[in-house]
Amino acid sequence: MKVSVGEIVLTLDETTLQYQIEANGKTWRWSDNYCPCMQTEIGVVPFTRWQEIRHTEFCCGVGKGIHSTYRNYLGKSDSYAFDTLVWVEEVNGTVHFEWIPICEKDLSIQQVRWPGYMEFEEASKENYTLLNHGQGLLVPNNWPVELGKLSFNGQFLTSGGYMPWFGQVKHRAGYIAIASTPWNGGVYAEHPAGGPYTHVGCWWEPSLGKMDYRRCLEYTFLADCDYNDLCKVYRNYVKEHGLFTSLEEKAARVPSVNDLIGCSFVHCGIKTHVNPKSDFYDPENPEKNNVLTTFAAREKEVENLYQLGVRKMYLHLDGWAEPGYDNHHPDYLPACIEAGGWEGMKSLVDTMHRLGFMFGIHDQYRDYYLDAPTFDPAFATMLPDGTYPQHARWAGGPQTYLCGTQAPYYVRRNFTEILSHGIQLDGTYLDVFTCNEGDECANPLHRMTRRECYQYRKNCFDWLLSKGILSSSEEVSDWSMQSLVFCHYAPYHFMLQAPGTPKDGIPVPLFNLVYHDCVIEPWMMDKLSDTEDLMLYALLNGGAPYLIRDGAYANTDGSFSDAAALEMQENIRRCEVVAGLHEKVAKCEMLKHELLDDTGMKQKTTFSDGTTVTVDFAANSYNIQ
Repeated sequence: MKVSVGEIVLTLDETTLQYQIEANGKTWRWSDNYCPCMQTEIGVVPFTRWQEIRHTEFCCGVGKGIHSTYRNYLGKSDSYAFDTLVWVEEVNGTVHFEWIPICEKDLSIQQVRWPGYMEFEEASKENYTLLNHGQGLLVPNNWPVELGKLSFNGQFLTSGGYMPWFGQVKHRAGYIAIASTPWNGGVYAEHPAGGPYTHVGCWWEPSLGKMDYRRCLEYTFLADCDYNDLCKVYRNYVKEHGLFTSLEEKAARVPSVNDLIGCSFVHCGIKTHVNPKSDFYDPENPEKNNVLTTFAAREKEVENLYQLGVRKMYLHLDGWAEPGYDNHHPDYLPACIEAGGWEGMKSLVDTMHRLGFMFGIHDQYRDYYLDAPTFDPAFATMLPDGTYPQHARWAGGPQTYLCGTQAPYYVRRNFTEILSHGIQLDGTYLDVFTCNEGDECANPLHRMTRRECYQYRKNCFDWLLSKGILSSSEEVSDWSMQSLVFCHYAPYHFMLQAPGTPKDGIPVPLFNLVYHDCVIEPWMMDKLSDTEDLMLYALLNGGAPYLIRDGAYANTDGSFSDAAALEMQENIRRCEVVAGLHEKVAKCEMLKHELLDDTGMKQKTTFSDGTTVTVDFAANSYNIQ
């Protein structure tokens, strides 16, 4: 079956149910190895299992395509049924793939894998796949390293999918596939060592136990492009859909955004207390389970940094409340008594402001600790089967998850208390909101879909902004760009792996090519080796520098103990270079990123004010013009 719309031709093989798309004189077809299917409680069920499959031409006022209906599963007329709709939008040539549930009886769907992955078999560096795994990853078809498992299984809107799209380029022709319904979906990818192929596709999962709503993936095909062009297609998409809010706009809402630009970031803590039931508890070295640094000691440290010449700084403070870092959330009050209490904390904040520095705190409104004073399972996230997820991974020990519907209430309660003690906060970090997946809750008293969870998280950011407190979270995510001012980091995935781990591909700044002028990203500054100085990535990305990064957990989140330590004066000097560039380009679009050699050792970025940054990792050099 064949349908033509302008220069685009859709062809459906009614036997294999595979599609081919001709666009701009190029042909893209699904791989012969792909079979349209669902993963269910009884195993993999191919679409061909349905006994009544019909295909008709679809036509409406804005486009046309092919409408397929799947009925009569295993001879039962009232059993599981669904439709697919593949159509071309006439005005812009977008090809829409829609999977539509009709009747959800007799099958329990765990995952739908449709549409299919493209045939992409040629072992050539000119053919590459783009994944939004962390800041961004480019995988040439002949890349020697096998692609590992994606974070969060590649789920969109997590650290495994900052933006809900993927793309491929072959000999300058390419496509970008955008999930317009990203909340219960993700990307899967396969690349064996050396290639010669890379397969990438989309998966969809149920929402609260049901597929419930149509799942949509939109393809745009380009005749002559590279990854920069695909990123600009997506930048235009998010502007059209109201997801794009620039730092300039955020500064108009909260002027202190401008003060944060050009700061060096310091990350340190006050109190560590590891619950004996925590996975982190060390019974053989009990002194590691309880650590305390007073507010007064931190005050002296920031005064010393000022004496050493630091003039613009943001302090991110962990473990500032009772009973210590990652404990008792969301009941994380009062200020740590042993460290000096509210008075000690206020003195630290006042000193920061006297020196011209900025101050913010770590906080958490997802982890729901069982020993929190107000813990009540009635307000935890309930799974569709009536159970509650639990683990004891972090310092506070046994926990479940707070339903996102409750988070804005706790934010308002806690920050009202903090502000009442004269603590003037410049910023606040709400942990994991932009790194982890949204939650779903089946409790009928506060039922919540994943899409709604993201909105409740955004409500927390917006409440903070209404009080003049700059909003931050762990990483960056597409859904948060209207309300997130800065983050803990937005690293390339390899930066979170042990130094020396072979890279899954070439790190490229896909996120910053779309959103650089929307969010402030601090970058790790470790010099890992003679050919791996993370400062160069900070410069390439026009980001802010970490002056001190004392992570709460050793060898976690990119804090590796074997990273070479530099003298403080040298750290300050390096940070001044990065912060100076950030002050210049923070509100600029990243226009272009270039790989100047086949290995990715030489790279260049260009910003909208004309600034260019060229780095050579092998020579450990950079050039800013």
